[in-house]
Amino acid sequence: MERQCYDLLVIGGGSGGLACAKEGTRWGLGGTCVNVGCIPKKLMHQAALLGGVIRDAPHYGWEVAQPALHSWRKMAEAVQNHVKSLNWGHRVQLQDRKVKYFNFKASFVNKHTVCGVLKGGKEILLSAEHIVIATGGRPRYPAHIEGAVEYGITNVALECAGFLTGLGLDATIMIRSIPLRAFDQQMASLVIEHMAVHGTRILKGCMPLRVEKLPDGQLQVTWVDLASDRKDVGTFDTVLWATGRVPEIGSLNLEKAGVHTNPHTQKILVDAQDATSVPHIYAIGDVAEGRPELTPTAVMAGRLLAQRLCGRSSDLMDYDNVPTTVFTPLEYGCVGLSEEAAVARHGEEGVEVYHAYYKPLEFTVPERDASQCYIKMVCLREPPQLVLGLHFLGPNAGEVTQGFALALKCGASYEQVMRTVGIHPTCAEEVAKLRISKRSGLDPTVTGC
Repeated sequence: MERQCYDLLVIGGGSGGLACAKEGTRWGLGGTCVNVGCIPKKLMHQAALLGGVIRDAPHYGWEVAQPALHSWRKMAEAVQNHVKSLNWGHRVQLQDRKVKYFNFKASFVNKHTVCGVLKGGKEILLSAEHIVIATGGRPRYPAHIEGAVEYGITNVALECAGFLTGLGLDATIMIRSIPLRAFDQQMASLVIEHMAVHGTRILKGCMPLRVEKLPDGQLQVTWVDLASDRKDVGTFDTVLWATGRVPEIGSLNLEKAGVHTNPHTQKILVDAQDATSVPHIYAIGDVAEGRPELTPTAVMAGRLLAQRLCGRSSDLMDYDNVPTTVFTPLEYGCVGLSEEAAVARHGEEGVEVYHAYYKPLEFTVPERDASQCYIKMVCLREPPQLVLGLHFLGPNAGEVTQGFALALKCGASYEQVMRTVGIHPTCAEEVAKLRISKRSGLDPTVTGC
């Protein structure tokens, strides 16, 4: 059996693995984000937003035929072509940086060696001084539900339902408990409210019981309302499961290397330096316990780990105040603590929240509904009122949140944000105008309040 030796071996061709290898999967290089996650999702979200822009256009003087027709085939082809270009780009970058790429699933033989099977059945052993596990995760199918695996596909619930509705398709979301569980729940409720008002059917407190394929190819779903115990039936073209993700470790044979996992989540246990229970084996990204399941955190963690391994830096990844955005029709961006998390950490008396509803200027001429456009800033109550979290619901939420993420990273206070001059007229300037306390309803900048 052929054996090759390296200084560093990275298992996984996703965002974190590529970032670490440049300082295999059944998809192309790039992992979930590039192939079936962030990139195609954002492009299809953009397609849906353009539909709204077309409907607004006559109000701004454009004579556009209504209703405008959308071609799913053309959109899908364009998105897939872009994804393929990214796959090729990653491969070229690996070659340029003299990184050897193997397209096979690896499994540990011992603490320093993995085995893989090449096309044609040839086995190969790869040994390395340092090994990084960056295999990410896979969608979890609810296998206990009859027909779930046979007839369902997987992706992200609210984002997919949002852009499907925006493209003029009928979309239904079934929610067993609460939406966006890991996020601020007031913001999550506003996201759902906006989607419901704009055409997405929301089934709250329901659980699917089975999926059956009908003679015409459609899927019949039977579900139960958990509050009333009443059963109902619906017919759909596609059933999409968004019930969480599980780490991709099944074929790694981690026990042969002595790498420990959390028995509940199956994720790999790591320390602050991303090291596993075996000092020279590391884990980054979604496969690691306690890490945000976000592409940018995996990328930065991979780069910093590579720099530490080659002695260029001693910097560790900081997982606090990581910004993110949910690309629902009305985008939700956030950074820092939710209101619930802030109260749990500092107590209700130790937290102050400043908030406001607002109307984007772009919404005024076409008279768009802005009922759910909302911002809140979660702060410590004691001076200087450090900002603990910022939550923004509205257009271009990712762009707005990215800028304020730096402020939180630098320890900004409420007063500093209020002294920041806004760019007029933008949605982002509304953050610097949050004068009303959610608790008291008063403006702290007015004398005597």
